[in-house]
Amino acid sequence: MTGLTLGAGGAVVTPAASAIKDDVAAAEDAPSVDERRATRDDRRGKHYGKGTGMKGKQPKGTPVPCDAEALIAAIALANARGGATLDLAKDCTYLLTTNLDGAGLPTITTPITLNGNKHTTIERAATADLFRILTINGGGDLTLNSLKVTGGQTIGDGGAILVNTGGRLTANDSAITRNIADGNGGGIANNGITHINHSSVDDNRAAVFGGGVLSFGVLKIRKTHVRANTTGFVGAGVFGAGDVQIDSSTINANHASFGTGGLVMFIGIGTVTDTDITNNTAMEVGAILVNLNTQLTLKSVTVSENVATTSVVGGLGTNPSSSVVVENSNIENNTAATDAGGIYNTGSLVIRRTKVTGNQAGGEGGGIYNTFSGTASLFDTKVVKNIATTDGGGIFNINGTVELNTATGTIVVKNRPNNCSGDVPGCAG
Repeated sequence: MTGLTLGAGGAVVTPAASAIKDDVAAAEDAPSVDERRATRDDRRGKHYGKGTGMKGKQPKGTPVPCDAEALIAAIALANARGGATLDLAKDCTYLLTTNLDGAGLPTITTPITLNGNKHTTIERAATADLFRILTINGGGDLTLNSLKVTGGQTIGDGGAILVNTGGRLTANDSAITRNIADGNGGGIANNGITHINHSSVDDNRAAVFGGGVLSFGVLKIRKTHVRANTTGFVGAGVFGAGDVQIDSSTINANHASFGTGGLVMFIGIGTVTDTDITNNTAMEVGAILVNLNTQLTLKSVTVSENVATTSVVGGLGTNPSSSVVVENSNIENNTAATDAGGIYNTGSLVIRRTKVTGNQAGGEGGGIYNTFSGTASLFDTKVVKNIATTDGGGIFNINGTVELNTATGTIVVKNRPNNCSGDVPGCAG
């Protein structure tokens, strides 16, 4: 399988969709960015995860004593009876030791809610055979409330949770942490519908794609931390294909051994709003990659302090035929070892009311690197104080089109060694 790399034309390319699928199956008057973020932080608070406001919505259910066998029996009975709400014990770790068809708990096939309490954990025993914690099949609808899910390890996909086609997962006030997949989706592998709210997905690992979350279905992440996940190949934080919506969250400190530390939008339509994508690392594409024929909208997003350690694209990378809109955002202080400290564009890119500042490239294009028929249209956007070692400190354009729309307030100034290189009408050297 061909990995994320630069082809002969210089465009960022990714593996074929079918190959990955096989692996998965085996405005001027608008408030400033800082003002919007301050208001947002006041509204949502600084912390997510357990105890962040979802409590009180949990339906009361059948108590399950602090015993793994009792939990297994309760889920099996719930499946047989068409669903149930189960109240797990507080200050309890349900330690799973038995492999039940690839998981530690019975496969979810009906609507089931697991209500955690104070310090409730479901964990695979370290000495047990390899298995994930939960599998959700078609017809299964699992809700997790205030639970920690940890220790899962599988040779397949979904280190903690696998959502198969037709299945549904909702995680509220929960932590998906320290799980491992030798395939894809170190924390969660989703082929159905997954909603993650007020939660954390952290310290998970996948050998191939999606260290934290991999999704080929519908994925909605809200007020959640995706942090410190790793992958051996591409997409350490979130690898999304299909319908991806991320709101009021953080994607932080994830690391890919090869490509894209933060977010991969592989195919489909994605929207990221009021979210910080920061301090992610990869050999190539530190923060975000948007693949061929894919749409992504970033609104009030900070892409900051991400690093491509040996190659291109510190912040945002777009492939040919992709469509990306960035609004009211900051792309700042990202670094690429070679080209494109802030943005690498070969698709259709529209930037409105955004700051591209303080990015650095070891080669060309400190702020923006536009090439190979890429079209970049900037409106009321500031490209300031970016640095390229070779050329195009602010904007480097070769064989593409850049429209600054300076009448709207776009400025390209104080970049080093120059503001622009190539054909950038309206830019003062």
